[in-house]
Amino acid sequence: MGIFSRTRDIIAANFNDMLDKADDPQKMIRMIILEMEETLVEVRASAARTIADQKEMHRHSVKLDKLQIDWNEKAQLAISKDREDLARAALVEKKKAADMSEQLKQEIAVLDDALRAYEQDIQKLQNRLREARSRQTAIAARLESAENRVKLRSLMTNERVDDALSRFDQLERRVDYAEGRADALSIADKSDKPSLSDEIAALEGADAIDDELEQMKKALGKSSADKED
Repeated sequence: MGIFSRTRDIIAANFNDMLDKADDPQKMIRMIILEMEETLVEVRASAARTIADQKEMHRHSVKLDKLQIDWNEKAQLAISKDREDLARAALVEKKKAADMSEQLKQEIAVLDDALRAYEQDIQKLQNRLREARSRQTAIAARLESAENRVKLRSLMTNERVDDALSRFDQLERRVDYAEGRADALSIADKSDKPSLSDEIAALEGADAIDDELEQMKKALGKSSADKED
């Protein structure tokens, strides 16, 4: 494929379609960038050769212009010496130089058009290359993100993670059991405290015991007064 057709194909290429159809978009974008870089190098090399050719033609054109002046002076000298034959021959050589100069100027004009085309192609290739590199960065970022998601999902389904979660569950059950025991002890403490009815009943029981004790003392001939003496 010639350099011009390659350049046109790259400039007109639809990256989105190429990447959408590719099995490996990252590999495809690398190939596109490599192709563009190689083409850009070739276009610049061709432009450099064209500039060199153009400079050489300019030098030849200057020489031909000087040659025309030289033959014109020789023709004038021949005329002044009545050598019309020599003057005619000098003018023939002058015309040859003029024809060659005109041909060179036409070729230089063609090279000027080629250089302008090269400049446009180089600019377009550079723009497309920047676009491709930007796409490459975006694709790499998307790929890295996808790989990280895969790693995360793999980690979540890993047996080690399951074991760790299971141990957390066991720790939670142990905490629940400890809290349950504390709550049970609290309930026990509350149940040991006598209620109001229990306290009143205790008082009544104490009065009955005191009465019974007093009766026993009387039966034995002892009274509270004896105890006080």
